[in-house]
Amino acid sequence: MTALVGGQVDYMCDQIVNAVPQVLAGTIRSYGVATPERNPVLPDVPTTKEGGLPEFQVSAWNALFAPKGTPRPIVDKLADALSKALDDDNTRKRLLELGSDLPGPQGRGPEALAALVKSEIACWTPIIKAAGPSN
Repeated sequence: MTALVGGQVDYMCDQIVNAVPQVLAGTIRSYGVATPERNPVLPDVPTTKEGGLPEFQVSAWNALFAPKGTPRPIVDKLADALSKALDDDNTRKRLLELGSDLPGPQGRGPEALAALVKSEIACWTPIIKAAGPSN
């Protein structure tokens, strides 16, 4: 981002939370968001689908992982704490101001995360394999 703002590079793809402050400050220009819907923080920035790239859909996400074998009561306690943090008014407000897309209660917890990871592996594995081995 520093190189983009400083003019050393002309283009980059980055997650929205890194770009929003710069876009709102006018130091960079955003040509699109790679999500199905426009982001409420940047309502004038079209989606990649609107820009003619309907298959370029990608969203950054964050998760809290625990080591394999962590007892379920501990996993549940961590998941509950994270969910409470996401529901905290100040935390939620700040994350939304940065352009984050926060999951609702049904999109949280170990089962939802396992499903997300599985879908991401299914999505990206063919693309990585098609790119071939790197040298």
